[in-house]
Amino acid sequence: MNAILLPHCDERSRKKRLQSREYAVFEFDVSMILLAVVACGLGGILKGATGAGAPIIGVPVLAALVDVQFAVAVYIVPNLATNVWQIWQFRSDLKDRAFLLLFAGMAIIGGLFGTYLLVGLPSDVLMLAMALVVLFYVLFRIFNPQWTLSKPMALRLAGPAGFIGGVLQGSTGLSAPASLTFLNAVRLPRGQFIATISLFFCTLSLAQFAGLLSYGVLGTEKLVLGLIATLATLAFMPVGDWLARQLSREVFDRLILGLLLVLALKTLADVFL
Repeated sequence: MNAILLPHCDERSRKKRLQSREYAVFEFDVSMILLAVVACGLGGILKGATGAGAPIIGVPVLAALVDVQFAVAVYIVPNLATNVWQIWQFRSDLKDRAFLLLFAGMAIIGGLFGTYLLVGLPSDVLMLAMALVVLFYVLFRIFNPQWTLSKPMALRLAGPAGFIGGVLQGSTGLSAPASLTFLNAVRLPRGQFIATISLFFCTLSLAQFAGLLSYGVLGTEKLVLGLIATLATLAFMPVGDWLARQLSREVFDRLILGLLLVLALKTLADVFL
């Protein structure tokens, strides 16, 4: 990791530059706590309703209100906590070890590279990437609702899909266009789907956590906010479960896609206007 340098910047000056960035919003106050609770509470609702995808809501909301680095760093802790819990809960569904090794293993490599991009690219570039990632996901879900992959093809694509998902997760905090779309296309049973995606997110989050620490992005304030965000995510997961029982899956899914579209358009407006 220490051999990777940002352009025109050695290791010491890079860390100093990152740690000296002054974001007024990083002041540890009530508004920051409320920001984390609202964003990650929305993510918890989605995870409780669908079994996956909390960052699809939490990370874009945090990024729209602050920036991508903040969103990715704060969401590391709830990602780890919620997915460790689901791995344990669905441990009997962790099957097909070759598939799991390729999918989760390549995600680590992609996540480390994505974290390098997160640190080295300008904020506007990251915000644009976030908006495009979300738009791609929404459009793909609209126009390809029945797309499926055979098991042999899924095994061949597990490595590339894991790597791309890792890059997206590391650089924008959102891997859904690669990881969730890929697993949905494989049509895994619910238990196996949750176990597989939870292992993917957990493995990736561990690698990303180490990368953020190495680059000096993950400070004490963000770790504490991440713990608060974890409580918010876990607290609102039962709300998502209750909502899913009241609405049809199709209606709830359309509401989520609509919210994501609004967030993506807002982010694009922030970048270009």
